[in-house]
Amino acid sequence: MPTTEARFAEASRLAQLLITIADEAKAEFVTTVGAFGLPVPLARVLVLLSTPAPMRDLAEQLHCDRSYITGLADQLEERGLITRIPGTDRRVKLLTLTDAGEAMRDQISTAVAERNMILLRLTDAERRTLAPLLERLQGDPDAACNP
Repeated sequence: MPTTEARFAEASRLAQLLITIADEAKAEFVTTVGAFGLPVPLARVLVLLSTPAPMRDLAEQLHCDRSYITGLADQLEERGLITRIPGTDRRVKLLTLTDAGEAMRDQISTAVAERNMILLRLTDAERRTLAPLLERLQGDPDAACNP
């Protein structure tokens, strides 16, 4: 049975690896989307917006306040990348990509896929192994370990 000190050292090493990898992935995304002249928050909304969606859904996905999404939507609309359309409930506006927004999203998605360190450094089999492990660490109830 490992000692508390050994377990702490292992936990620290693994946590530091995860932090370093996350920081590198974020920096890579910033560099990639920067080439398109978009701030990261706007790019994140574009890549998430594959179908018309209410702002509350985007706020949940981005883990932020709805009012923040309103500001991002304003900026994307000013750039001609999204429009607001009425939803089935007239009180809810949906954000939808314009043709220019779809083109920008596709360009960003392609660039990210071509430069993504995880896709470049790991084999298909390694990524299939990694995903459930990360989901389990994230606390995904569907990925829970069965004793």
